[in-house]
Amino acid sequence: MGNKMTATCELLFESSTRFPDRPAVIADGKTITYAELALNVRASASSLAQQGVTSGQRLAILMNNGIPFIEAYFAGLAVGATVVPLNPLLSAKELEHAIVDSGASLLVTSGDPADVASPVADRVGCRSLTWAELPPASGPTERPALAGDDDAVVIYTSGTTGTPKGAVLSHSNLLWNAWISASPNLFSLTEQDVILAALPLFHVYGMTCVMNAGFLAGSCLVVMPRFHAEDALRLMAEHRVTILEGVPTMYVALLEAARAGAAQIPTLRLCTSGGAPMAVSLLTDFEAAFNTVIMEGYGLSETSPMVCFNQPHFPRRPGTVGRPVWGVEVEIARDDVSDRIEFVRTGERGEVVVRGHNVFKGYLGRPDATAEVMVDGWFRTGDIGIRDDDGYIAIIDRKKELIIRGGYNVYPREIEENLKHHPAVVDAVVIGRPDPRYGEEVVAVVRLTASAADDSPAILDWISERVARYKRPRELVILDQLPMSATGKVLKRVLAQQLFGHAGSAMTPPVAVHQVATKNGTEAGI
Repeated sequence: MGNKMTATCELLFESSTRFPDRPAVIADGKTITYAELALNVRASASSLAQQGVTSGQRLAILMNNGIPFIEAYFAGLAVGATVVPLNPLLSAKELEHAIVDSGASLLVTSGDPADVASPVADRVGCRSLTWAELPPASGPTERPALAGDDDAVVIYTSGTTGTPKGAVLSHSNLLWNAWISASPNLFSLTEQDVILAALPLFHVYGMTCVMNAGFLAGSCLVVMPRFHAEDALRLMAEHRVTILEGVPTMYVALLEAARAGAAQIPTLRLCTSGGAPMAVSLLTDFEAAFNTVIMEGYGLSETSPMVCFNQPHFPRRPGTVGRPVWGVEVEIARDDVSDRIEFVRTGERGEVVVRGHNVFKGYLGRPDATAEVMVDGWFRTGDIGIRDDDGYIAIIDRKKELIIRGGYNVYPREIEENLKHHPAVVDAVVIGRPDPRYGEEVVAVVRLTASAADDSPAILDWISERVARYKRPRELVILDQLPMSATGKVLKRVLAQQLFGHAGSAMTPPVAVHQVATKNGTEAGI
């Protein structure tokens, strides 16, 4: 099936010949068949080509989930462009960086994100169009021949420095992940399945495991622009959804809504969870309430994303992320040795390292950053894990500074550097606080200048204008001093222990908490 293809767009076109009259997408009250979707994609590809988007160029897409995103994504791939799907929650500053760094020749938008995109694109000299403004083609355009190793997408992630980097994934990366997801080894997708597409499709999890895998199998996608639990329950019951793929935050919200009697509980064949660790209690409670099974897995943007999964042909072990998927090797290496890979013994903790068809080509324009994570042919994930005697992997820690809020990666240094530009802030530290809904909440801890007023709401408003919504600190703690090491580094684990009672020992010297200001998020996953 997918392993004979060389271009990602072929998975849609092939299904359009096998299942022309079956529904491909249900969104915004509209249903579009596979034949109709393929026809629209081919026409849009011709339009893009006549706009000068050709093989090897980069097409940036800034859209919420919906039919326009799907058409733009596959049209860009069909014309031979490298697609750069961007988070519609990006701030203007973050969007500007992504456009410039990617070298996109055209930015296409739809809906609300268009209001932010147009002035930013104008400022950096990038052409932009709303999808509705794309002129019709005067005729068909021949699709270029593509090799499996050609660039397919650039997924923006953040490194340990907090600077967003573009992870380049090939067509082979995407096709293998889609094929494995759809195969009997994992989800056993067929044309009879209906998948709730509530995960963001710009994200590699939603893009690969939901959209690409679903289209490869001929399944129908019920697309939500944004996830809301009550709406999701209603849609799943109305359209008889069989597959739900999500992050733990979504499952928390769905369980709460179901217990509140918000809507009929759907009959689900299978659920999957990734993006952040799922508490065993949540998995157990959700499975009991919905009479279904959740398969938990692990992956990263740089691995297309799938690395490990609790797979149907192996006994499931809650608390682990299962075993490596087909064609992927996973080992545990010493995390204190950076220039080579040294494996540790079974049962010992270390850094999770990966190699296989899923590993990315590198960071766009960043050979230095690529060399840091690609060592001896292995990709260093930065995550700490343990492998047991049966090959199951448990993720026991993450990159020291990474916060995962509602399935989104938040890298503290980016927020810290922004906070340090505030005139009242002397020093800033961002840490994660355990949160029952989002997994972790973003907390900023600052020292102020001697003359500054303790105006926490104003500082929170200031930083909220400079980072994406899901990255914004919801709490601000003002301290007289921060715990420091002998070399002058802030001891974040000690700080977390003092404030939240975890991740370290008692703080010395003690600090004074002057004020805690809170801004609560109300939407799951942001």
